[in-house]
Amino acid sequence: MTKADLVEKVTRLGDLTRRDGEVIVETIFDSVIAALQGGDKIEIRGFGSFRIRQRNPRIGRNPKTGDRVEVPAKRVPYFKPSKELRDLVNPGEAGSSKEATSAS
Repeated sequence: MTKADLVEKVTRLGDLTRRDGEVIVETIFDSVIAALQGGDKIEIRGFGSFRIRQRNPRIGRNPKTGDRVEVPAKRVPYFKPSKELRDLVNPGEAGSSKEATSAS
């Protein structure tokens, strides 16, 4: 699914103009980005959570030349799906994981 597909779906569901759908989708994305830039965690119940993880500086290698390259520290966005989302994506595994837990 692309951003345009998402805008189209929002537009159809809300009986909105395409421009209104674009504004809604852009506002959601901008809000998530702004929160992550500010160091906040975003939690959407039943969907998952977004947070920032800190990566330490390290020495890497250029795969083409083999030269050592210093990779600086950086912050990267991380998404962790909720249990509900994982169960919806893997419906056959939801029941088997409970059975395995209760059998132990």
